[in-house]
Amino acid sequence: EDLLERDPVTLDREMVGAYLRGEVVLVTGAGGSIGSEIVRQILPLRPQSVILLGRGENSIHEILTELRQTWSSELEEWELDLIPVICDIRDKKGLDKVFEVHRPTVVFHAAAHKHVPLMEAQPVEACRNNIVGTLNLMDCCRGKVKRLVALSTDKAVDPSSVMGATKRVTELLIHTSGEPGFTAVRFGNVLGSRGSVVPTLQKQIERGGPLTITSPDMRRYFMTIPEAVSLVLGAGASAQGGEIYVLEMGQPIKIVDLAENLIRLSGLVPHEDIELVFCGVRPGEKLNEELVYSQESSEPCRLKGIVRVTPKELSPDWPGENLDKLRLAVEDADDEACRRFLFALLDSGRD
Repeated sequence: EDLLERDPVTLDREMVGAYLRGEVVLVTGAGGSIGSEIVRQILPLRPQSVILLGRGENSIHEILTELRQTWSSELEEWELDLIPVICDIRDKKGLDKVFEVHRPTVVFHAAAHKHVPLMEAQPVEACRNNIVGTLNLMDCCRGKVKRLVALSTDKAVDPSSVMGATKRVTELLIHTSGEPGFTAVRFGNVLGSRGSVVPTLQKQIERGGPLTITSPDMRRYFMTIPEAVSLVLGAGASAQGGEIYVLEMGQPIKIVDLAENLIRLSGLVPHEDIELVFCGVRPGEKLNEELVYSQESSEPCRLKGIVRVTPKELSPDWPGENLDKLRLAVEDADDEACRRFLFALLDSGRD
């Protein structure tokens, strides 16, 4: 709360997550910060089983070991199976096999590349993972699951970066899927998630500084990991098909203010004990992010603190040939063509 500068949004998890009882739940990216927390929070909701899917064996092993140690008696009492699966969402045949063997009924899609500067330099990898991987998963889910909740980001709003553009395309693919249980959630920056700004700044404080900030004017929306999971569960409970859900996160926070607060919370004095240096905005980054497009309609959800967003109507033939061209560019490992067709996809979705 000291960092958020607002009261956290809280939901009654048991009430909101009642739809998960007895279901076979698949979480992609289950070894990541958000994916692993989704798994932790849904166990008490008593699904029949949880499939922990990820491509990194170490992270899947770590969360599996933690859960089996922490919940050992409950897992036995509830007869709840934890099923670790090492699989890459880019591997369609591998995903097909997972769905054939385990038959999930609810899917939370947290697997993604998220680092803006890295993906700016590697558009093929960004599109292969974030778009092609999501298309593979959607194809596996179509007509087979009750709900698919895909995680997105505020960087998908009027994106200037490759990463943000891939996430906007996935939002629109969900929106135009025609599947009643498909929905997306749009995150702000998640405090404490792996590789995010807070852990990075904390490590710099531990080393005695300096803290590197891109710009004194950069602002971001922030949410906690529990808020992120609440948004995911709430979206699953409310999904009718094609919507995007956003958390009410108050006002954006200046990164420099966040850094100074972190220094104070460490018992130190900003600019005296710890220096701050400004390194400039990196490729693909914006000074300010927005939560909703001006052309999107938004309305309060029945769950307090969550807003339902509906994109403007797209052309009936979207995504058209640009998606096919993008997939070919990915197969050819052509970064320039990949970037071109990625943004062409977005342009074709505008007026």
